[in-house]
Amino acid sequence: MAETSSPFRLDGKTVLISGGGGGIGQSLVASFRAAGARVVGADRDATMLENLDLAAQILFDQADPKATRAAITAYLATHGAPDAVVSNAGYTRAETLDMLDDDIWASELAINLSGAYAMTDPIVAAMAARGSGSLVFISSVNALGHYGNPAYAAAKAGLVAYAKAIAVERGGQGVRANVICPGSVRTPAWDHRLAADPTLLDNVLPHYPLGRMVSPVEVANAAVFYCSDAASGITGTVLPVDAGLTAGNLVFVDDVLRGK
Repeated sequence: MAETSSPFRLDGKTVLISGGGGGIGQSLVASFRAAGARVVGADRDATMLENLDLAAQILFDQADPKATRAAITAYLATHGAPDAVVSNAGYTRAETLDMLDDDIWASELAINLSGAYAMTDPIVAAMAARGSGSLVFISSVNALGHYGNPAYAAAKAGLVAYAKAIAVERGGQGVRANVICPGSVRTPAWDHRLAADPTLLDNVLPHYPLGRMVSPVEVANAAVFYCSDAASGITGTVLPVDAGLTAGNLVFVDDVLRGK
């Protein structure tokens, strides 16, 4: 019997991953490579991409949308559009409204929304001209409900709207766009928090029905699926990868109804 290739494989495909050097980004690179993809990593500094299994690198600071667009446009002129893109780069520092001001608001929207648009817009055009392509935006549960970080949340909610616009307006040209909304992800970014307060997870984990944070590879696996032919009929969707956080309020159930 002749072998058939799995629709979950990405052999022969090129995937561009932004924020490739981060905690989620490194897992994205590894998972896409394991699925057979050729990976192009993007980040703001070459040292952040060291020791990753990459076919190529693109360097830009997503906080600067003009420089981001220029770097992507130069790449496209030489290499053409990738088969898929995972827009993963992001950052936040203002955890509550009290920590916000105009400069911080502008900075967080520039990195998390305007920079993501500047990176993907030229690629979307090139994909549409070719007649195929898939985009995955790594958003956040903050886009779906308020869990702090208000400027970041506004930007990540903007990514959901932008992805839906691509899905609707470029679907006829074969371009798909979907969104992943992680909850708390156990990356090294948590290390300094836990060092300062080893009991922090005692307050965090009761909010998650699975009783844990998700791992970076769980986010990466969802992105691989979205970019594969197994998801060929899926576009404009939002997938929480959040250990159940957005399914409901477990703390309310425990404290009010169960009386724990």
